[in-house]
Amino acid sequence: MKQTLASRRGALVLVATLIVGAVVGIGADRALFAQSTQPGGIKRTILLRADEPGSTTHEAVMGIAEIPANTNAGRHRHNGIEIGYVLEGSITLEHEGQPTRTLKAGEAFKNDPGVHDAKNTSGKPVKILAVYLVEKGKPLAEPVP
Repeated sequence: MKQTLASRRGALVLVATLIVGAVVGIGADRALFAQSTQPGGIKRTILLRADEPGSTTHEAVMGIAEIPANTNAGRHRHNGIEIGYVLEGSITLEHEGQPTRTLKAGEAFKNDPGVHDAKNTSGKPVKILAVYLVEKGKPLAEPVP
């Protein structure tokens, strides 16, 4: 009887350990997939991915882009276009070959393919709702020196 009780306890501990490990692993996987911080300091939280109708090579990706106070996203490019809506704060957009623009909460923008940067020169974080129409299988954003 003692051996059976000890065996049951051992089995319960093993099962509990496996369940906790699976939950932690799934949670970590989802957190890593959902959020990525780019080298320049921008953090993107992916909300939704969907195939682009009529295309086998592109997808739409919706997310929240956050830029901390007094930092910039860093020069980068996307494998497609980005459209955005400033939810909080204000940013200065620098896009090669275009005039610099400053946008505040409530304003929208479009970044065509090419190198650009978003600078937050305020003392408050900036939040942007962004939709990317990009090539599948490629990084959402790539830093550019």
